[in-house]
Amino acid sequence: MTSQHTPSRRTVVTGAAALTAAGFVATAAPASARPGALRTRVTVLGTTDLHGNVLNWDYFKNLEFDNSKHDDIGIAKAATLIKAVREQLGTQPVLTLDAGDTIQGTPLAYYYARIDPITGGSTHPMANAMNLVGYDAAALGNHEFNYGIDTLRTFESQLDFPLLGANAVDPATGRPVFPPYVIKRFKVHGAPDLTVGVLGLTNPGIAIWDKANVEGRMEFPGLVEQASKFVPELKRRGCDVVVISAHSGADTSSSYGDALPWPENAASLVAEQVPDVDAILVGHAHKDIPARYVTNAETGHEVLLTEPAYWGMRVAVMDLDVELDRGRWRVTRSKGQLLNSNTVSGDPAVLAAVREQHDTVVAYVNSVIGTSTTALSADRAVVEDVPIIDFVQYVQAGAVKAALSGADASLPVLSIAAPFNRGASFPAGEVTVRDVAGLYIYDNTLLGVKVTGAQVKDYLEYSARYFQQVSGTGPFTVEQVTRAVTPTAPNGTPDYNFDTVAGLDAPLTYEIDISQPVGSRIVGLAYDGVPVAPGQEFAMAVNNYRQSGGGGFPHVSTAPVVYNRQDEIRQLIIDWVTAHGVIDPAAFASVDWRLVSGGQPVQIS
Repeated sequence: MTSQHTPSRRTVVTGAAALTAAGFVATAAPASARPGALRTRVTVLGTTDLHGNVLNWDYFKNLEFDNSKHDDIGIAKAATLIKAVREQLGTQPVLTLDAGDTIQGTPLAYYYARIDPITGGSTHPMANAMNLVGYDAAALGNHEFNYGIDTLRTFESQLDFPLLGANAVDPATGRPVFPPYVIKRFKVHGAPDLTVGVLGLTNPGIAIWDKANVEGRMEFPGLVEQASKFVPELKRRGCDVVVISAHSGADTSSSYGDALPWPENAASLVAEQVPDVDAILVGHAHKDIPARYVTNAETGHEVLLTEPAYWGMRVAVMDLDVELDRGRWRVTRSKGQLLNSNTVSGDPAVLAAVREQHDTVVAYVNSVIGTSTTALSADRAVVEDVPIIDFVQYVQAGAVKAALSGADASLPVLSIAAPFNRGASFPAGEVTVRDVAGLYIYDNTLLGVKVTGAQVKDYLEYSARYFQQVSGTGPFTVEQVTRAVTPTAPNGTPDYNFDTVAGLDAPLTYEIDISQPVGSRIVGLAYDGVPVAPGQEFAMAVNNYRQSGGGGFPHVSTAPVVYNRQDEIRQLIIDWVTAHGVIDPAAFASVDWRLVSGGQPVQIS
């Protein structure tokens, strides 16, 4: 089966016209303002958080990618913009960088990590694409570690440019296990070479999120701490300009709270606290930042920060004007802008390089693996107990129960799950890999932890923060009762941070009273009809994101682990459907939780 790639919904152009449509504002490189004052410009082009997107394609919908903002995605379109800018700038110094998270995020990326793994001889489609773009360097993202060190090292070996990680270090020596930086030298007519150092920094959270893959093999100290070591080294090696590619957001925060001594999002802190940095290509936060300036506390120098969204939606352009001053180049001015990929067609060379791999994956995700006795949907999963989420719980809890041994084998088994994708559904009839992948969109692995009844209640109280405090029984809209992320509430709680808990051999039942304040909402918590005792013990199926501290949920990150086979949950669901053939809600679905106000059911329209 092959996919049909229809023309973009928008007019597409290439070359100089593409740059005009994309919003590129080109100005001439600065000329000498006075005799002897030589000036030029170095331009840094950047992408970030590509997450396995090569084409403008939604594998879960089997259609060209579309969203309400009319953004297009994929490195193929970003490549068109990058090549057009290079052509426009001619011989002017240009660097092309990426800020990480490249090999995880789509079925295309998953297929070449797990189904036809690159460790077995295939070439990763992102390596094929990025080599054709001609990057000078890329920083390591945290998702580079999801598939293990062997897969990452194989990907690294397939690239024509270095993966940089100054703060991915050997636990014994403290020295980086990836190149910390790369130095580029540019010829300038009638003047000394212009030397640019590019430092790569990744995210300390890798130590938590991919603990099973990196513990004992790598450590991830803070961005400021490592930049403070290597920026002076770059200056000693003659770098006139220092650019950092950082897989770390600009707005200082940490999803893991104080679980690590170093912040997750620290790009602004690096700019403020580490002298001699001129610009930072920011990643990880999936935000649009055309240009933000942070003043270095020691030197007063303005540091330019730019972040080009994610998935190839944007290309960053950072122009750094430099002037020769007493035999050395120094940055005198900087500016940033973002170019939009929805204005161009995909680069033909990149499209051709991955076409066969793409078609292979399209065929894979559309292959039928079973049937469903009825249509199932996650549309209302954030406000009611729906069978399709029960199915995830059932598969997860079943896998944990089957593996328990010794005294743990007698533990009642629970499971947590969140509505990752409200658009997920199974049709009545044939179910494909794509249907399952749309239900479980993350590459999480399964663990089992031992928890007490009191800890389960704490966990549910924490999860119930997802709801607003409202009085009365409604009817209300979903937006009126949840704190979900929406276009008008971008800082709300993501759906993936609303967990429900279910039992396997007997129901775990409870009510969420949204008329009560946060911390006092879980009512009537019972297992098999009996109130849960604070000291009662359970095995609970959780994903690695939760167990590693993701979302800040209580207890599970410190609870004893009773199951960890590194099984990917999505694949467990695919395997279950393949083995059993039929998905019948009668075997696993029940209504075990509901929203109430003062004990009365809340009506949600």
